[in-house]
Amino acid sequence: MVKSKTLCSIGLFFFVLSYVLFSQISLNAQKHIDLAHWFNLIGAVLLFSFNDVFPKNRINSVASVITSLGVIGHIGLCTIDFIMWSFGTEDIGRNLLREQISNTPSILYPFVIVGPSLLFLGLATHALKFIKTHPISSLMVIIGAPFIGLSYFIWNNGDLMLISCVVFATGLALLLFRKETKNIAQLNNA
Repeated sequence: MVKSKTLCSIGLFFFVLSYVLFSQISLNAQKHIDLAHWFNLIGAVLLFSFNDVFPKNRINSVASVITSLGVIGHIGLCTIDFIMWSFGTEDIGRNLLREQISNTPSILYPFVIVGPSLLFLGLATHALKFIKTHPISSLMVIIGAPFIGLSYFIWNNGDLMLISCVVFATGLALLLFRKETKNIAQLNNA
């Protein structure tokens, strides 16, 4: 069986790869398959494994619920984006769907506006646990998380979005392997 840390690592890889595609290519240029959203979906689902790798405590319990809701939100958002992508160059249908979703709060909020953001919030909440022992890694996650959304939704800057995602994912990777790094340092000092 694959270990949770391995699943987290694979999830981070796919998640960052999806943001590379989001920031560097036009989604309409993906003719046969929407790789950006497939990688994002796979990455988000595998990031669920972070709920298993961090120490169990009250903060972790809250973070696990938030992260789980965020994964569900990402699944819904990717499903909507797959449907949007399927319209190809047919803008009228895509715009009608976009308008319908915008006029349906029971879809808009959990799967477009709030839900996907909960993944970032949940993982940042997990990182809060390590703010005293691993401040730089924790701050990378805590600061990187909101900047991913701000750079996309507010500033419409794909490069800043990608940088924010890399900072966020790097912070999570450093927290994920924090014990191994510590043990290696202790072995070198012995």
